[in-house]
Amino acid sequence: MRSLGLGILPFVIWVIGLACDGTDTAPAPTPAPGTPPAATPTPSAGGTPSAPAPGLPELAFEEVADGFDRPTFVTGAGDGSGRLFVVEKRGTIRIVRDGQVLPTPFLDIRSLVRSSGNEQGLLGLAFHPGFASNGRFFVYYTASNADNTLAEFRVSASDPNRADPASRRVLFAVPDDYANHNGGMLAFGPDGYLYVALGDGGGSGDPLGAGQDRTTLLGKLLRLDVDGAPAPGLAYAIPPDNPFASAGDGVRREIWAYGLRNPWRFSFDRETGDLWIADVGQDDREEVNFEPAGGPGGRNYGWSIMEGTRCYRPSSGCAREGLTLPVFEYTHDDGCSVTGGYVYRGSAIPALRGAYLLADYCTGAAWALWFSGGRLESTRLDDFPGSISSFGEDDAGELYIVRDQEGALYRLEAR
Repeated sequence: MRSLGLGILPFVIWVIGLACDGTDTAPAPTPAPGTPPAATPTPSAGGTPSAPAPGLPELAFEEVADGFDRPTFVTGAGDGSGRLFVVEKRGTIRIVRDGQVLPTPFLDIRSLVRSSGNEQGLLGLAFHPGFASNGRFFVYYTASNADNTLAEFRVSASDPNRADPASRRVLFAVPDDYANHNGGMLAFGPDGYLYVALGDGGGSGDPLGAGQDRTTLLGKLLRLDVDGAPAPGLAYAIPPDNPFASAGDGVRREIWAYGLRNPWRFSFDRETGDLWIADVGQDDREEVNFEPAGGPGGRNYGWSIMEGTRCYRPSSGCAREGLTLPVFEYTHDDGCSVTGGYVYRGSAIPALRGAYLLADYCTGAAWALWFSGGRLESTRLDDFPGSISSFGEDDAGELYIVRDQEGALYRLEAR
């Protein structure tokens, strides 16, 4: 296996959620009906005060496996098997066991997936917390008709390394007019509910007005009960404490947060339950949003009124009241598309515990963030490799990356 040092790599043009996608000439979005819940304009407090030790270690990436076809995500199954599951854009999931890629895919739904657009394909995977006993897992993909699709599958009864393709159950399929800004991240929260990220539907500058429109699922983070009795007209239940669970006027009850452009990757701190959302920007800013564990949801993260802390749509007045602005941002002087990561909770790099890592897809610029005394601290790290399409965690909390252009899987290590 080879190890990558953390130097600057050449700029890559085709990116997941590329921010610089043209000049916005769209009209201002139509406000959604109803009054949004109160939200803190600047979420500067919260998080666990378990800051990394002073002097973060130098980091390297050890290659675990390669030969993947544009990998978009990697995760463990939470079943104690030690397997890693690598999602490929084309519509397959591969298993890595003891450093070897198994020859037969765990799941192959290429016939269902449209992956011709750079941001289309099989984009997300989440294993049910009870996967070891119930065999349930969920995937997010752009379907052959371009719908943003969430589906459930089950593992084969006869082979733990194969899914049962006949077990597919579609939970939703959201029509989408553009090929980009599809979101795609799935994760079960500490509350046992499934969280799903959808982009604003694409185009430049939110032409659909989706970010601020709570009657659509686009541009949102959803919270679904996939274990409860389905709600009328839905294939899942609505958690009763969702912030809009009792809303009328067409407001979607699934919504946990809104005002998002393309939340390509979000994660929960496995120790504290804090939620980190990395949202890909438009012309100028890449941002990281935060909600402390136990928060009520309903936050409006500002798009397309704001791009980060910058006024994006002056015609809206750019009033910040009721908006939750990012806890961290960087400009396009340092990159063009944020790939959000995880709070490190592994044991291999003790000095890194408690730090949230992120990197830019194009340049490899990378940062560590953590809370100390109720304040967010940050430090610029040595540049990571470029073309990181996703971070991922194994069952022990160690961190990995996949690089879609190189088709490789790496484990984060101290140099």
